[in-house]
Amino acid sequence: MLKCAVIGSINMDMVVRVDRFPKPGETRTGDRFSVVPGGKGANQAVALGKLGGQVAMAGCVGRDASGETYRKNFAENGVDTRWVETAENCTTGTAVIEVERAGENHIIVVPGANEACDEAWLERTLPGLMDRDIFLFQLEIPRETVFTAVKKLHAAGKTVVLDPAPAVPVPDEVLACVDYITPNETELRIVTADLPENADAAERMAHLLAKGVKHVIAKTGAGGADVLSSEGAFHAAGFRVTPVDTTAAGDTFNAGLARALSEGLPLADCLAFANASAAISVTGAGAQGGMPNCEQVLNFLKERGYHELHLS
Repeated sequence: MLKCAVIGSINMDMVVRVDRFPKPGETRTGDRFSVVPGGKGANQAVALGKLGGQVAMAGCVGRDASGETYRKNFAENGVDTRWVETAENCTTGTAVIEVERAGENHIIVVPGANEACDEAWLERTLPGLMDRDIFLFQLEIPRETVFTAVKKLHAAGKTVVLDPAPAVPVPDEVLACVDYITPNETELRIVTADLPENADAAERMAHLLAKGVKHVIAKTGAGGADVLSSEGAFHAAGFRVTPVDTTAAGDTFNAGLARALSEGLPLADCLAFANASAAISVTGAGAQGGMPNCEQVLNFLKERGYHELHLS
């Protein structure tokens, strides 16, 4: 099994459940409130840990109760935290999340300690991670840190998986260093903003491939994912489930993808594993509450007639 590392954000989520999202200026009464671990980077690391991957997390927390809680959460889920620093004079990152009855969500993020993941932090951190093989990134820490790390790891021969969320334009020299990019429909449009507004998804995926991305994986939620590489294109079908909370479904997808890649499985099998992981995750509450273990994913696939996968 190849070793994985996640470089990215760590947030504590404040989740409010409502029957529907409020309109501008409207006050509504929530059904429930909870404080749970989140952050796109940490979500991917915890999902990978639950799936049985060998994963390290690199990021920053504040010197506060949320930071201590998160360190315990990582440990309980098999995540190596040697590269999680405590940043002084700032709070652990926080996300305020509204979840409505159908499971859709609105999210506001206050970066906090995530902003301490600057290039000086990267210089201290990256050397200790060079025994890792697969690196997962998102864009909730300073983007220049991400872009520098991607280029350095590519030069070192590492596999780079980029979830371009929250979406911003990504420089061409960074895209050329990405092995797998996993945008949803909105993110795909933003990272290909240099194309005409009327360009369709297929054109945008081909545009990223032409810029040097090795595999473009356009996530379509329950519909699965469209995949384009130099070897051709295919659609990886998703799985229909009854959603409870879609928070972190994309993060779980990326973790599932990395977990299967770490076993050297064919890309079609990796996508099936990723789609199944994401589908199971939305049936539980909270960013990490529904994240499955490896056995659950394999059983889920078997019950739906998918051929047997072998993971260590």
